[in-house]
Amino acid sequence: MQKLITGVHHFQDHVFGENEALFRDLAMGQSPVALVITCSDSRIDPNLVLGGQPGDIFILRNAGNFIPEYQDSDAEAATIEYAIAGLGIRDLVVFGHSNCGAMTAALYPEQSEGMPAVKHWLRHAKPALEQLQEHYPDIQEPGERLLALIQENVLVQLDRVRSHPAVAKALAEGRLELHGWIFDIESGRVYRYSKTHSSFQPIGR
Repeated sequence: MQKLITGVHHFQDHVFGENEALFRDLAMGQSPVALVITCSDSRIDPNLVLGGQPGDIFILRNAGNFIPEYQDSDAEAATIEYAIAGLGIRDLVVFGHSNCGAMTAALYPEQSEGMPAVKHWLRHAKPALEQLQEHYPDIQEPGERLLALIQENVLVQLDRVRSHPAVAKALAEGRLELHGWIFDIESGRVYRYSKTHSSFQPIGR
């Protein structure tokens, strides 16, 4: 906890003072450029990785960056709806990451024994697990299998978000684009899904 308190002091003494005009503007409202749906993992900081400043990115986080079907969701549905219909966000990014604990637990259910809420939440990984078995039945190496599941999960969530009425309406009206990205923690690279290549490709300069 002391680390967090020290962080508050550093923010007040240095960060806020150097950006007081920005925070004064933000106090009046927000106009983020994208909705990023990512994992709760402490190693993932969308603003750090994507170069965002306060007010730039509207962030929805949960274990596994899942997007439940519209009728099976409250918090996620409300956040997505507000981002699209309330804030007029035009880009939605499902932002997965390497070494994801939720995906690992989906592959190895014994890891979530004694955590009933976690086991229940991981039901949202079932479609990605089915895609993994269908598309990559021969992959047995644990690291490769985990990466393939992480990729399939991002694609499944991109499909699922289309079930949300605000997203469906914005897509039909041509005012929203969907993106699937994956952050590799070890290398710092970000990969995006390319429909042309039907695979995740590194974001070049």
